Amino acid sequence: MSFSNEQMERYSRHIILREVGVKGQKRLLESRVLIVGAGGLGSPAALYLAAAGVGTVGIADADSVDLSNLQRQVIHRTADVGRPKVQSACEAMEAINPDVRVREHQTFVAADNVLDLIGDYDFIIDGTDNFPAKFLINDACVLARKPFSHAGIIRFQGQLMTYVPGQGPCYRCVFESPPPPDATPTCRQAGVVGAMGGVIGSLQAMEAVKYIVGTGGLLTGALLTCDALKMEFRRIALPRRSDCAVCGENPSITKPFDYAAPACEAAL
Repeated sequence: MSFSNEQMERYSRHIILREVGVKGQKRLLESRVLIVGAGGLGSPAALYLAAAGVGTVGIADADSVDLSNLQRQVIHRTADVGRPKVQSACEAMEAINPDVRVREHQTFVAADNVLDLIGDYDFIIDGTDNFPAKFLINDACVLARKPFSHAGIIRFQGQLMTYVPGQGPCYRCVFESPPPPDATPTCRQAGVVGAMGGVIGSLQAMEAVKYIVGTGGLLTGALLTCDALKMEFRRIALPRRSDCAVCGENPSITKPFDYAAPACEAAL
């Protein structure tokens, strides 16, 4: 593919980077990323991936915009309250960059549709806010051999890790199964500072860009945590478990399945 003059100007700050260049920008324009959840994490990730020129971005979310979302879900506007999140997210992304094709998946991600949803994409971003969804996405990506970025935020804290098939642990290696109901506070109970989504969601977009371009080191085999009150980041090494139920040597999970999920949980 060749770039138009407008594209050369739009992506000029990428193209002059030795690590990206024309070749890397072409990869971005030819790539496909699915974002599950158009909320606090998915909003900044979607905006930055659209701006970066990722050719196809899918948004999967069944919810509508609520006034309480606007404190952190920056892809939506006050006028969008009551509208499906996938619609307002699509309009915001297309307004940033007409090169981007946005695919709307206005549905809950569940065991019976997750493999079909992720099948057409090169990289998956988990922007969900509950443990059952996170385990479902992990299991599906491991089974389908799809790389993905996990993240979670609560209060002034955030964390993220990246899974690449054959490189390091999956989410279930680290967190074996969802905690018991009521063991952790929900986001409604605990709260979350809005900018925390911007910090961690932007890092998820960065992981996707690096994976697509093929440059730099990814958060495979590591969990990056952020304490914004102390402004401290920690990188914690994570081993892959040979007895992991989904990516281990003798996996017991061979197809996605659903856990019961409350409306909103802490993601840490």
